[in-house]
Amino acid sequence: MKTKVIMARFGFVAAGVGLGALLGWLYWYYIGCQDGYCTIKSSPVNMTLYGAVMGGLVFDLIKSMLNKFKKEKS
Repeated sequence: MKTKVIMARFGFVAAGVGLGALLGWLYWYYIGCQDGYCTIKSSPVNMTLYGAVMGGLVFDLIKSMLNKFKKEKS
């Protein structure tokens, strides 16, 4: 029962964190930093964490906007 509540509350944001982490790593792998002086893009760990944070924030923003639109329609 508790798992369903947690997934209903944080599942969408957790998906955003996972997707953001994947996209961050892919960005590092294919584009990255050519000269090595970039603080975020030069390390796969930094870029993956940055992507995870950004993905979580974007998905949380989308979730709050969807909830706001649902409340306005009711």
